[in-house]
Amino acid sequence: MDIAYILLLLLAPFAGFLFNVFFGKKLGHNGAGYLATFAVFVSFLVTHFYFVQINQTAQPVTVKLFDWIQLGKFSIDFGIVLDQLSLLWLMFVTGIGSLIHLYSVSYMHDDENRHKFFAYLNLFIFFMVTLVTGSNLLVMFIGWEGVGLCSYLLIGFWYKNQDYNDAAKKAFIMNRIGDLGFLIGIFLLGHLFGTLDYAALKSAIMSGAEVDHTMLALAALALFIGACGKSAQIPLYTWLPDAMAGPTPVSALIHAATMVTAGIFMITRLNFLFGISSADMQTVNMVIAIVGAFTALVAATIGLVQNDIKKVLAYSTVSQLGLMFLALGLGAYEVAVFHVITHAFFKACLFLGSGSVIHAMHGEQDMRNMGGLKKWMSVTYITFLISSLAISGIPPFSGFFSKDEILMTAFHENKALWVIASLASIMTAFYMFRLLYLTFFKEFRGTDEQKHHLHESPALITFPLIVLAILATVGGLISLPGNSWLSHYLEPIIAYGGHSEHHLDATAYMLMGLAVVGGLIGIGIAYAKYLKKGEVPPADAQMTGFHKLLYHKYYVDEVYDALFVKPINAISTFLRDTFESALSGLVFGLGKATNAIGDSGKMLHNGSIGRYLFAFTLGVVAIITYLFFNKIV
Repeated sequence: MDIAYILLLLLAPFAGFLFNVFFGKKLGHNGAGYLATFAVFVSFLVTHFYFVQINQTAQPVTVKLFDWIQLGKFSIDFGIVLDQLSLLWLMFVTGIGSLIHLYSVSYMHDDENRHKFFAYLNLFIFFMVTLVTGSNLLVMFIGWEGVGLCSYLLIGFWYKNQDYNDAAKKAFIMNRIGDLGFLIGIFLLGHLFGTLDYAALKSAIMSGAEVDHTMLALAALALFIGACGKSAQIPLYTWLPDAMAGPTPVSALIHAATMVTAGIFMITRLNFLFGISSADMQTVNMVIAIVGAFTALVAATIGLVQNDIKKVLAYSTVSQLGLMFLALGLGAYEVAVFHVITHAFFKACLFLGSGSVIHAMHGEQDMRNMGGLKKWMSVTYITFLISSLAISGIPPFSGFFSKDEILMTAFHENKALWVIASLASIMTAFYMFRLLYLTFFKEFRGTDEQKHHLHESPALITFPLIVLAILATVGGLISLPGNSWLSHYLEPIIAYGGHSEHHLDATAYMLMGLAVVGGLIGIGIAYAKYLKKGEVPPADAQMTGFHKLLYHKYYVDEVYDALFVKPINAISTFLRDTFESALSGLVFGLGKATNAIGDSGKMLHNGSIGRYLFAFTLGVVAIITYLFFNKIV
């Protein structure tokens, strides 16, 4: 029974992928989209079944599908584990995935290759399910690489635009850098323990067996590098904003709610490794916390001045992921998971809302050419407002509870990191309401042609927005301060008892108040600039000073281009034009020499019996002479 259900969970999206690849064009205008949506919804139903079961029994379901690799005493099974963590992730992967698939039916309505698009989306869900449910690191790695492949396919889906192709390649290559670190971490753990199975690793590490803690810390650091690539942390974060080249549903599904949280999932899954109390591991955890905090701050500062509606949300995603890594580095794994869940709700809603705006604006993404859209798009505006309040940390919306937990944890563990995270949170409120005011308020600044066609999006677009806005409103109830269902639910997963839950004392209320005041300050500054004064961001050519520096993202891409891309291209060009030419010349020269020797040899074979007998006689004489002199010696 379990095997049948698990195979249905795993293979339903893959079947949708195969069917759309081979028969999608024959399914009618929206047939491919509805089929893909149904395939993911089937996985969601199976996930919900097991989620309810395990919530009642607290007993995980583990299934070994087949023996995979056997090398002496080292063996790896292809196994599936459905426990509290994997099912929690699957709930929003398949649940939000179903909503985004449904949204895409309308959004991609006029695209000639929509059957390919839905095939790629289904394939992504299949690999994401594999990543989350695998019982060992190697199965996770299959899903890890698979979602990277699907990300490449979907970012460059509109392949006729070369900039989109470049963005897809950038995402793929930068993820490969992180993936190398992930592989090194896997090899080190396999070498140290002779297994990659989560349960076996957890048992070995927590048993107190003798092990080189420096090597263990290096393995953890290598795994974190892999997480930096997939979850867009400094210095491997620059691919995510460029990934906005893909269709908006891709941004919502892959780059807000699912794939970019894979790094958080991996570290939480291996919390028994990262939670070791050795000095080396504490150093690694502090590196994770510092990288997360500075990623949150740097991305937030860049988001302050971006004018592309999707770029603002992209840098917001990078910033929020930084806060999640801050929580992980401080050992608050369940707090990081809490923010992953609430972020999935409000950020998916924000991305889909931006897609609704872009749909109404016929592809326009520059907020300087928008304004006043709430008059025509009331549903999009209200859902966008709710999600903006949630991400800004305003109660009672979900983001308030999860972000407050992160800030409270940072305050108790490291005051400097708390200050950095608080500044990033204030900036978040500012740039989100800057986006809201520039897009939905004041007068419309676009063309008359655009104004003439402004309208609310169809029901297939607004329905997912409404559902996600409701979740963004009430999602915080799963982990109320001092009474957290989520912390209790994840107790079997957190190896070292989890992070101590802070109760509602005077300090907690003070921190809540400061967080809310900070968010209101950010909103107030945005209100004063863009609503009261009616400011509009300047044209690109008019930007100067620090504004220009932020708008160009600290020129990090240009620095990477100068330090890595151009030197590699120069070396490649030199090797192609010099070394490869010389090598080709050598190879072809040997061939020509062989041909010349062969041509000379052919001249001896002219059919003359006398010449052949003469050569035969010379050969016999040479052999006899050699034998005679060799015997004398």
